[in-house]
Amino acid sequence: MAGSGGGVSGRGGDASGRGGAGPSAAVPQRRCGRGAGAAMSEPGAAGPSPAAIQVSRIMRPDDANIAGNVHGGTILKMIEEAGAIISTRHCNSQAGEPCVAALARVERTDFLSPVCIGEVANVSAEITYTSRHSVEVQVNVMSENILTGAKKVTNKATLWYVPLSLKNVNKVVEVPPIQYARKEQEDEGKKRYEEQKLDRLETKQRNGDVILPVINPEPHTVGYSQSSLIHLVGPSDCTLLGFVHGGVTMKLMDEVAGIVAARHCKTNIVTASVDAINFHEKIKKGCVITVSGRMTFTSNKSMEIEVFVDADPFVDEPRERYRAVSAFFTYVSLSKEGKPLPVPQLLTETEDEKRRFEEGKGRYLQTKAKRQAQMQQQAAQQ
Repeated sequence: MAGSGGGVSGRGGDASGRGGAGPSAAVPQRRCGRGAGAAMSEPGAAGPSPAAIQVSRIMRPDDANIAGNVHGGTILKMIEEAGAIISTRHCNSQAGEPCVAALARVERTDFLSPVCIGEVANVSAEITYTSRHSVEVQVNVMSENILTGAKKVTNKATLWYVPLSLKNVNKVVEVPPIQYARKEQEDEGKKRYEEQKLDRLETKQRNGDVILPVINPEPHTVGYSQSSLIHLVGPSDCTLLGFVHGGVTMKLMDEVAGIVAARHCKTNIVTASVDAINFHEKIKKGCVITVSGRMTFTSNKSMEIEVFVDADPFVDEPRERYRAVSAFFTYVSLSKEGKPLPVPQLLTETEDEKRRFEEGKGRYLQTKAKRQAQMQQQAAQQ
């Protein structure tokens, strides 16, 4: 579980994007989309939280990848920031124990369109479901060309947060309920909650793998492109509770996945999607984290990369190294003109690599079938 919620002022007050490279603003919306909340209360007063907020930031050159577009990890970080702000506000909207929302999971996120340097990324977040101890937040990202006014949707994401007490970081406090416009919205939210809860448990049980170095690996093998990044967790990475922001972790994961994809293809690569990101345990300030990535599957035009984060609490902590976060990233290879390129076939050598390849193929086919079904449904509605 990753700490979240920094950059949030008092209940109902202003908030801004944390650690942004440019101007930021979080604008509370008084509309009540999908029945998820009520109008914002007066600053400093306990009461209903805002139904939605918007965080905006102009994209600057230090946000760019080598292709000149904004890093996928930067967008993931902004998505998490918006979710953390609205979740923390909502969880402190009623009189009770002060708390900070911690990121527990990010559902599959598709990168529908690249964000360019000089554009403004408008990230809107809305609470759509609450259980007793968790909050579901829907986040949309829209890029805006401030010279022409042109806008386009670039990302849609669903995040789950749990509120941790400021007095006792191991205590999960209760979440204020929201009001739904229709009973069906609550039932659908409960179904999503049960599904993500089950998937998190299943993912945690299969998290024993480690990535070992390979001597003189052949090109296009798993060992050839696998990569790791080691990072010391400092104060700037952390929330008020002293644990790593979920957005910081996701950005590091995207960087490692991008290195794996670039090593495999030797071309420009971009993030196409991120499968569910599960935050299994908190990462404390002073830990050394190892972010590791390896290729698991390739289709003709895409690559699936497994990424996990291990934490080593070596400062005043007797605890053993542990798995903190895991996810699958999908990348595509692009030409200098931005056109999709064929992806070199992944060469599997061991039984474990072959097993992971088949599992990745299953996920790929499942996603492809779901996407085709959605396209057919949209065509039938037109």
